[in-house]
Amino acid sequence: MSAESPTDPRERILAAAAELLARGGSEAMSTRAVGAAAGVQAPTLYRLFGDKQGLIDAVVGYGFERYLAEKSSRAPGPDPVEDLRRGWDLHVEFGLTHPSFYVLMHSADRPGTAVEAAERAGRVLTAMLERAARDGRLLVPVPMAAQMIRATALGVTLTLIAEPPAARDLALSTRTRETVLAAITGAPAPRCTPPPPSPSPWTPPCPASPPGSPPPRPPCSASG
Repeated sequence: MSAESPTDPRERILAAAAELLARGGSEAMSTRAVGAAAGVQAPTLYRLFGDKQGLIDAVVGYGFERYLAEKSSRAPGPDPVEDLRRGWDLHVEFGLTHPSFYVLMHSADRPGTAVEAAERAGRVLTAMLERAARDGRLLVPVPMAAQMIRATALGVTLTLIAEPPAARDLALSTRTRETVLAAITGAPAPRCTPPPPSPSPWTPPCPASPPGSPPPRPPCSASG
């Protein structure tokens, strides 16, 4: 989060809460701690955010803005399925680099409701799938495709978050991604040469080619 100190009370509170969340997780983001870090009293917090859940929703959205801006600002590529691959990888990337924000985004504290940041991410995904549908690339309806991607991407990301960083097998993300994309589009996985031994969490390794496959192409950029 930014080290700047905004003069607007709301922005100052969000910046302070985001810093506390990033450093210490949700337990560190008490209203008292946020108020002290932002230099405001509790009545100001409640006036601006209503209650603790309102503050949580707002700070998760605050931390999610850069990710969403990056995801939304990229011009669509020529292949909508490749765009879905990149979108999946950005989703997992955000979760692994901002686990406290990600877990709160997808909290089940209020069944049947969603944090606004998660809803906005869902709208971005739906727009990508609608483009794929217009190009005749989907085998299932857009709502079903969106649910399949959301459910599996969420499960993969939370599973990886729960693992110690050194023990994470990022091939889980790549292989699950390709299985889901094959189910909703029929698209084969891209052929890639093996990745370096220690891939960055930003670029999950490409899946291995099955026996009898054509010779591999040079490394692809579908995951990045």
